[in-house]
Amino acid sequence: MAVEVLVVKEAAAGERRVAATPETARKLTALGAHVWFELGAGSAAGFTDPAYLEAGAHPATATTPTQADLVLCVQPPAAASIGGLKPGATLVGMLHPQADAARAEALRAQGIVAFPLERLPRTTRAQSMDVLSSQAGMAGYKATLIAAQLAPRFFPMLTTAAGTIRPSKVLVIGAGVAGLQAIATARRLGAQVEGFDVRPETREQIESLGGKFLDLGVSAAGEGGYARQLTAEELAEQQRRLGEHLKSVDVIVTTAAVPGRPAPKIVTAAMVAGMKPGSVIVDLAAETGGNCEATRPGETVDVGGVTVAGPLDLASMGAVHASEMYARNVLNFVALFLKDGTLEFDWDDELLARTRWSAEAG
Repeated sequence: MAVEVLVVKEAAAGERRVAATPETARKLTALGAHVWFELGAGSAAGFTDPAYLEAGAHPATATTPTQADLVLCVQPPAAASIGGLKPGATLVGMLHPQADAARAEALRAQGIVAFPLERLPRTTRAQSMDVLSSQAGMAGYKATLIAAQLAPRFFPMLTTAAGTIRPSKVLVIGAGVAGLQAIATARRLGAQVEGFDVRPETREQIESLGGKFLDLGVSAAGEGGYARQLTAEELAEQQRRLGEHLKSVDVIVTTAAVPGRPAPKIVTAAMVAGMKPGSVIVDLAAETGGNCEATRPGETVDVGGVTVAGPLDLASMGAVHASEMYARNVLNFVALFLKDGTLEFDWDDELLARTRWSAEAG
């Protein structure tokens, strides 16, 4: 009997992505799954119900959640929805169970085999499944476009009959996937771009995209590709040097984030106060508190003549391509345990073992 797979329609406000596209639904069927989709699941991302039907998927009924062996989502379902799933079912998505006690308890009570994809080890083998990277790329791209829209300046240098317009000076803070995409996008728009990261090994990546590495003399290279926490002395020196530099910057895009933790505060209120009127800050890390002390998540505010934007759900703004990438990530992960129409978990596989969440292990 084929594994019953359900693709849910996202319920979170503003969420337009979908966990499986018609393309990946077809491939799940080829792996032996019987795929159900909630009506309208992909509509906000441009994937119509007829497209899913053509791919071999079937419209879900009211009882499908109670029968599905495998449930695919983007955002975590509410605790009440988890309570309506089949006991012992497998749930795959960006679940963040530690962020909501009720959600965690619902997962435990239903005996759900939960795979929060944000926990996936960031290894070479896992690259094709890395939802954090694929979605961060879209977020970095959109953040830069928002910055260009808000800026009261051209990004590129222009030579006009009225004289030459100098290019905007853009600083991207954080050189992970989102930051590198922000640098590349700002360069394509013609800006003069700098990139800052406390990990010195990012210099080559920044420069390869046409940006200039901003060296403030403070290194925080850590394990697993993430930055370590700076000491109080290191942080003070970094902030002093950064504050001086920001006085000449037109646009800042902040992208520094560590999964599962509040975003580090890098741009202080004093730094914002020292910036030129008309400057713009777009804080991509707003969802986890923001890298700027003046950021208000979900709002765009004027702080002494400096525009500070804290957009949310940036990846969802590019729902078509973000969904395509996310759905392929999910398919590649599910293929680790969906074989010949059955779910077979090899707990010796570190990708499965380290991604799985349990209430006991946290």
